[in-house]
Amino acid sequence: MNRLRTEARWRWLPVALAFYLLPDFLLAQIAPGTSASQPAEPASILPSPAVSAFTPNSVSAPPGYILSANDQVAVEVFGEDDLRTNGRLNPEGNLSVPLLGSIHLAGLTLTQAASKLTELYGRDYLVNPKVNVMLLGYAKRRFSMLGQVNRPGSYEMPESSPGGIDLLEAIAMAGGYTRIAAPERVTVRRHTAAGGDQIFKVNAKRFTKGSGGGFHVEPGDTITVGESIF
Repeated sequence: MNRLRTEARWRWLPVALAFYLLPDFLLAQIAPGTSASQPAEPASILPSPAVSAFTPNSVSAPPGYILSANDQVAVEVFGEDDLRTNGRLNPEGNLSVPLLGSIHLAGLTLTQAASKLTELYGRDYLVNPKVNVMLLGYAKRRFSMLGQVNRPGSYEMPESSPGGIDLLEAIAMAGGYTRIAAPERVTVRRHTAAGGDQIFKVNAKRFTKGSGGGFHVEPGDTITVGESIF
């Protein structure tokens, strides 16, 4: 009888060892530092790159600035991304606008241009459209320097002063007076809207650079500095 009991004990020994070692085996399958009761953290998701908004770099136009041929503008229609556009006014002063075609904007302020496009879009295409017109770049505006200056020729107006510059600044851009120049005998020829010319006789000796009391040179002017009479 004792021999049978001993054999029975040995028969159940492998089963007992299996139950004893099973918890250690299961713990070994769990990654170190991770609790079996804690859910695995989800993989981190990188944020998608931000989509750049349509924000063209506008320039600061002076109040009441009048658009002219070759000015570069941007047109935005709120809530209508497909209608956004930018481009230069053609030599006739027209801009190609989505849906509307070629629209004449030269001679208008930015506010007037926006109002015109708002009216045209609202007439046939959109309900209560909101249109914004921004100036992106000025047309190249030039003036000419002739006579007794060191570098006669045609010059571009600085972009910071698209509407014109002081006479003394214009003369400085042309290299200043020659040795035989007569600053008191400066002539400025200006084209008028009626198609004629207006002539100004200017005594530049009366002006001090930076004083604010000089003669204003406009785009298209032709300036001639006279010669001294000995």
